[in-house]
Amino acid sequence: MNIQTIQDRAIALKNNRAFELFVVGVIIISALLVGAKTYAIPDAVSQMIVWLDVGITFLFLFEIIVRFIAEPNKKRFFHNGWNVFDTLVVVVSLIPIDNSDMALVGRLVRVFRVLRMVSIIPELRMLLNSLVRALPQLGYVVLLMFIIFYIYAAIGATFFAPINRELWGDITISMLTLFRVMTFEDWTDVMYETMKVYPLSWSFYLSFIFFTAFAFLNMVIGIVVNVLEDEHARERAEKDEEEGNASMNDLRDEIQELKSMITRLEQRGSSNQ
Repeated sequence: MNIQTIQDRAIALKNNRAFELFVVGVIIISALLVGAKTYAIPDAVSQMIVWLDVGITFLFLFEIIVRFIAEPNKKRFFHNGWNVFDTLVVVVSLIPIDNSDMALVGRLVRVFRVLRMVSIIPELRMLLNSLVRALPQLGYVVLLMFIIFYIYAAIGATFFAPINRELWGDITISMLTLFRVMTFEDWTDVMYETMKVYPLSWSFYLSFIFFTAFAFLNMVIGIVVNVLEDEHARERAEKDEEEGNASMNDLRDEIQELKSMITRLEQRGSSNQ
């Protein structure tokens, strides 16, 4: 069996839907085992979980090897951040550190194995990539929200501190109170308390909720949706480019075959003469 045959089989296995679902199932079982270890379980069950964990680790190692073999350009395999993450998680899981001072690290790595679901499922990977790409734009939205929080917290601390210092004693406590208002956690109790002294203070809370819970939330959703659409468009363009390259390669192969046939016919004709 030559190298090309091994690579073709690895590509076929990697693109196999059943194999992908099997890996997803193994990741889910791995997550359940991490949760099971947090309970008080008998020693026999604990030992069985340990052996299952070892088996899952080797299955992950096999899956990483298959993906590496299926990669046409081996040097570019580790240019993908998810491939690096998956490899590190699997390699660290193979190190026997459960009974050492690094046991906590081993447990944390096993928890992070759940994130491999993102690297396996393209849709989840696209969502996470879109969120990461949206972070620069979301940073300005967060900055503007902080400015709104600061202004309203200063106003609240100035007017409402004599009413309830536990909620409005200084600007930092006021910002925590405003976060409570923004998340609608018993915010009406806070409002009614200040309305006893300032009857029009309801406008303070309603305007703050409008700016933060409604306006800014819609801005965040709009940014994420736009970035997600751009990510879809980029993926479609890459897919079209790959299909175009594949078509060009097929056409080039056919032309090469035609040239070979013509050459053979010419050689046969000259030999007959």
